[in-house]
Amino acid sequence: MLTSRTFLHRTRAGAVRKVVREHYLRDDIACGAAACSLCVPPPSGAACLQPEPGAASSLCSAPHYLVPDTNLLLHQIDIVEDAAIRNVVLLQTVLQEVRARSAPVYKRLRDLLASPDKHFYSFTNEHHRETYIEQEQGESSNDRNDRAIRVAVKWYNEHLKKMNTEEKIQVIFLTNDRKNKEKALEEGITAYTCEEYVKSLIANPDLVDRLACISDAENEIENARVIFPEHLPLSKLQQGIKSGTFLQGTFRASRENYLEATVWVHGDAEENKEIIIQGLKHLNRAVHEDIVAVELLEKSDWVALSSVVLQDEGQNEEDTEKEEEKENMLKTSINKNMSRPTGRVVGIIKRNWRPLCGMLSKSQIKEARRHLFTPADRRIPRIRIETRQASTLEGQRIIVAIDGWPRNSRYPNGHFVKNLGTAGDKETETEVLLLEHDVPHQPFSQAVLNFLPKMPWSITEKDMSYREDLRHLCVCSVDPPSCTDIDDALHCRELENGNLEVGVHIADVSHFIRPGNALDQESAKRGTTVYLCEKRIDMVPELLSSNLCSLRSNVDRLAFSCIWEMNHRAEILKTRFTKSAINSKASLTYAEAQMRIDSTSMNDDITVSLRGLNKLAKILKKRRIDNGALTLSSPEVRFHMDSETHDPIDLQTKELKETNSMIEEFMLLANISVAQKIYEEFSECALLRKHPAPPPSNYDILVKAAKSKNLEIKTDSAKALADSLDKAETPDFPYLNTLLRILATRCMMQAVYFCSGMDNDFHHYGLASPIYTHFTSPIRRYADIIVHRLLAVAIGADGTYPELTDKHKLADLCKNLNYRHKMAQYAQRASVAFHTQLFFKSKGVVNEEAYILFVRKNAIVVLIPKFGLEGTVFFEEKDKPKPSLSYNPEIPSLTVEDTTFYTFDKVKVNIVLDASNIQHQKIRMALIEPKILGSGIPDQTTLKKKASDEPEKKKKKLKE
Repeated sequence: MLTSRTFLHRTRAGAVRKVVREHYLRDDIACGAAACSLCVPPPSGAACLQPEPGAASSLCSAPHYLVPDTNLLLHQIDIVEDAAIRNVVLLQTVLQEVRARSAPVYKRLRDLLASPDKHFYSFTNEHHRETYIEQEQGESSNDRNDRAIRVAVKWYNEHLKKMNTEEKIQVIFLTNDRKNKEKALEEGITAYTCEEYVKSLIANPDLVDRLACISDAENEIENARVIFPEHLPLSKLQQGIKSGTFLQGTFRASRENYLEATVWVHGDAEENKEIIIQGLKHLNRAVHEDIVAVELLEKSDWVALSSVVLQDEGQNEEDTEKEEEKENMLKTSINKNMSRPTGRVVGIIKRNWRPLCGMLSKSQIKEARRHLFTPADRRIPRIRIETRQASTLEGQRIIVAIDGWPRNSRYPNGHFVKNLGTAGDKETETEVLLLEHDVPHQPFSQAVLNFLPKMPWSITEKDMSYREDLRHLCVCSVDPPSCTDIDDALHCRELENGNLEVGVHIADVSHFIRPGNALDQESAKRGTTVYLCEKRIDMVPELLSSNLCSLRSNVDRLAFSCIWEMNHRAEILKTRFTKSAINSKASLTYAEAQMRIDSTSMNDDITVSLRGLNKLAKILKKRRIDNGALTLSSPEVRFHMDSETHDPIDLQTKELKETNSMIEEFMLLANISVAQKIYEEFSECALLRKHPAPPPSNYDILVKAAKSKNLEIKTDSAKALADSLDKAETPDFPYLNTLLRILATRCMMQAVYFCSGMDNDFHHYGLASPIYTHFTSPIRRYADIIVHRLLAVAIGADGTYPELTDKHKLADLCKNLNYRHKMAQYAQRASVAFHTQLFFKSKGVVNEEAYILFVRKNAIVVLIPKFGLEGTVFFEEKDKPKPSLSYNPEIPSLTVEDTTFYTFDKVKVNIVLDASNIQHQKIRMALIEPKILGSGIPDQTTLKKKASDEPEKKKKKLKE
């Protein structure tokens, strides 16, 4: 059956067009019930509704199917995902509405439909002849959709009555819409709210905790004190942004001060780029990373970012008087000359609420169900949740979702989602840091694994038809110990004409991951492999990362080769790129390769090749540095783990060998050569990487620190910086140069991926290269896979596809890759921090030499070279007499009593793990040398006492 709609449409040019939309209706769409003999059975393997009852309900003892409406799915998705909720019909009307309103919820529903255990069924009611309805005159789209859902529920009930089953299956309509429920009951439909149904589940009383707390906007301020101003509606916000009354930007909360935030304004305007928001009412219920509308305050009310550290530790959520006191304290500490654009949040354009990890702060009131949840991320406010499991959840890491933030509530409302495990447990903390840094880490789905090659795998004749056979070459790889995802291998040999042939051979991952399939989409979403201290979260499945793509020794592997002909002065005479097949003759560690190069007795082909590569690498590095490339420093640590407990037993900074530099030089050269080639062929859609030059103000701290040691650092260009860093040496203080390079690293901007057609500045500041990309690590970086595809098309080794040459899609991809790389970096640092805490937990108190990196108003930030560890030594302690402090920002220096501290001064510190706050354990440091007498500065005895006593105090308080 065919229905059609005709309407007139005016084009931009003003012409009127007649549009006819055809809508096909069918009789053969199955209901999805496994026991139904009236419908066409679904294909084998497809999910279908089971005749057995789901969870036992006191409201409905008979077997039943559930039909939820759109709003219920949008707000109660955590309930719907619970294992107790099975046999659910998702109507096409509902799925289309969810898709239009929330992509993340729609994705979760698609996953539920694909899950064989959940028995969710998608019913195409909009194309079924008996359930399709036309919109009536004067009826809104929303009312029409509500009616369509009720019609589908009635049809299901009538249809299921015709089934020959012992016990008739009932259909229950779930809705939180009062009017829709009333209409359903009038029409004889069994309908309940989500809360009514969940509370009726006999075997699942704890499921009530997962109910989202949906406030009634009309009644939320009744009988309650209003704390926050009302948010303006979206239409007014958009009007205000258009007229320039309001500014739109991303809200960024402060980690140090819960009453302060900044809004990073969208757009290219240089003026008012960053706006300060200060005070509870001005923050107006915005949460970190929300997109907000801001109104600027009068210039006389502008403030500066305060240097005050404020943590929200209040238990009484309705007490706002203390907040006002703290806000006044912030205002008195402001220097008017330092004031910057300041504003207030007038409305939320887009919420960025996500599931949050943290811990429950149990209420002091006995039998209380309302408790505060403290997120692990200090930038997120505490959340009020209702739970009956408070005693069980105390001391556990849990996940909570925000539901809303009424005007009369000091904190947002939320609901409990999941218990992750005991706080401090290694597995639990690893899960927390992955979730908090948004690292996709679920096992690869079957849909993804279906696109892996079938085993046993081998290179076929078809594979070799467009490849060069380089298996005869003496190729080898050099990597860190225990590396299994080997991306790159090299060779070097002398040619008959006396020149050298050097090859960089990279795993041909793009051969296995074809554009657009589920494996490609998952790799693009993950963006990068994440390396934690004891765990690797792969970007691609292990069969590829550690086997078929990994260039292991003595097995044939597919590669993408970049081959140069060079003279002995490392000057490139010819460059060519080819898809190839190689057979690596050795998988070496950096230490093994170094041993071969240094050995006087070894002269085999592999060793000769390595020596040739090393000699050329030294020339390439010197030339690069002469051109202005920077050699910076960043302390990296390596943990030595106990073989049984897997706890860290030793912590050392990584030692870099000559072979590290050798591999780096050829990877850089390959990346530059490939960047030139793909840009030459695809000037508008080449995926490149740039490193912007830092603004001059970034270098202030470095220049001042060097000046305090009578050294001059020039920052006019990368070359000037590199040269002055080379000259900045003091014979009696050899470590000073490393400290300067560490400080210079902190001044740098973040390197980013970009699309060549969307940017004009290609320069890579740190490498002093006019163009650069990533080609050499496709097993662990998705950007390299795209570059491989571009290069393959450029040399005629593979075909193109539309997305590859769409610069807007490539720009969106780059945005995701930059985000994933940044999050991976933060997750890696968090993993190092956690393992460092484990190390010092077992060590007790440790005394070590350190160097001052930064001088603050009331503290010094020090670096301990032995551990590559950074920490802060505070000169003030709560409830202790404050020492005399004098800070000079120009030098910079800090005088404490009679002792003055300068950047790079050598000190001795005491290190201990402070476990007084289970959620935010930290390494505390106290000064040992130089000793400052007659002050309340924390020493090692008070630190030791504080670290051990506070948990006991907390326990006593809870018992009371």
